[in-house]
Formats: sequence, structure tokens, C-alpha cells
Amino acid sequence: MVDFSLGLPQAFMGRATTSFSELLTEHAPEALPGSGSLDVPHGTTVLALTYADGVLMAGDRRATMGNVIAQRDLEKVNYADEHSAVAFAGTVGVAIDLVRLFQVELEHYEKLEGQPLSLDGKARRLTALIRANLAQAMQGLAVIPLFAGYDLDRGVGRIFSFDVTGGPYEETGFHADGSGSPYAMGSLKKLYREGMDRADAVTAAVQALYDAAEDDSATGGPDVVRDIYPTIAVVTADGYQTVPESEVRDIARAVVAARRDSPGGPVAPLR
Repeated sequence: MVDFSLGLPQAFMGRATTSFSELLTEHAPEALPGSGSLDVPHGTTVLALTYADGVLMAGDRRATMGNVIAQRDLEKVNYADEHSAVAFAGTVGVAIDLVRLFQVELEHYEKLEGQPLSLDGKARRLTALIRANLAQAMQGLAVIPLFAGYDLDRGVGRIFSFDVTGGPYEETGFHADGSGSPYAMGSLKKLYREGMDRADAVTAAVQALYDAAEDDSATGGPDVVRDIYPTIAVVTADGYQTVPESEVRDIARAVVAARRDSPGGPVAPLR
């Protein structure tokens, strides 16, 4: 028999419903199935910066699941279309689907209209996709994309960041997203120079991701043992191009070697 001597919580006495799920919805929604935090892989950190020929986008390779490294070689930087790139931080499975949908969205528009969207138009399309994911984001399945491309009309590289509701923000010079972004941004503030050439831009990106990995456990630094290095792509007037792995490897190994003598990395000039 059930012992009612201790009485029932007031929530049970205040309404006449026989539905326990309705009761939970009103008084303890966190107890409903699927409302807790999900243990799914998350990816960080990504960044973008403009340079002399256009824009560069880079990402570390680590995905985490709680305090566990779920994947060491995740690709977070993706082709969007011929003159744009998209990277992501956040829930990996949702992000991959969102990126694929975005790629098809841009291709579909170009096939129907006979010309590609403007860079601003592409950013607005990505905004709509992020907003469509808002319900999942509120359940902990958030994705924060970073979008960059070469504006053929202006002849420059441009960077767009987004919040979880899809709000777009154009960034000047450089930007980073993900759990390691505060450290990557701090590094880029020291290293970024307007009009850098490609080699310097790649080096700055690797240095920034190294700094992020130093202080953020969810960010993976260059792994010389497993031969895993950041993914880097550039977008110029000639289109999207992945920076060859051999080029990234050489720069990353040089960065790691230099850190042995100077663990804090390069120092910005005071004047």
C-alpha cells in the first residue's frame, strides 16, 4: 500500500489533471525526456581573418563529448560555394546537416536564377537556417557558424559571425568562435596586420589556434605525433581553395618548435 502519511507536494493538490506529463511540463520540465543536457560531440575552435588576397578560415580538429575527446581529426572548415566558406562550433551532428543544407541552398539558388547570391544574400540565407534550428538550440543542440567569402562586387574578403538566434554581424579584420575563441581572439589582436600575405595569415591562424589549445581543453593544438594539423582554407577572387596539408604542416611544426624557446609565442611590438 502507498503511505500518504507524509502528504503530497502542493503541485499535486492544485490541479485536477490525471496526466502526469502535464504536471511535469508545468512544475518540473527538466524531468521530461530529452530536456536534460545531451552528451553529444561538440566542435571548437574556428576563426577567420582577412588578408591581402581575400579571406582565410581555419579550425582546430578536436571534438569533445563532456570531458572526453570524441574525435581528433574533425573537419570544421567547409566549402560553401565557389567564393565562400563556412565553419562551425557547437553540436557536430546538427552542424554537419546545417552546412550541407546551406551548400544545397546556395547551389539551388544559382541554378534557378542563373547567378550566385551576393555575399550579403548568402549571409541572410544562413541566418534563416540558424533561426530554423532555434528550438533545438534551446535544448542544448546549438550551432554557431562562422561565414566568410570574397565579395566580387567590392573586391575584398569579408567575415560574418552569428549568434544562436541567427543574428548576423559583420566583423572587421578577424573573428573567432567556439570555446577557445577568447584566447584565439587575444592572439589575433597581437598578430593580425591588415594586408598580410598568405604565409603570414596562415602563420597567424596557427599561432591563434595554438594559444586557444593552451588554455581551452576542448581545442586541439597541432598533433605532431599523429600528424594532425588545423584545417585552413582561403577564398580569393579565384575562388575557394584548401591550403595544402603539407603547407600547414610545415608552418605548424615551425610554430611548435619556436614555442619550445618561447612558450608564450610571438610578442606584439609596443610601438
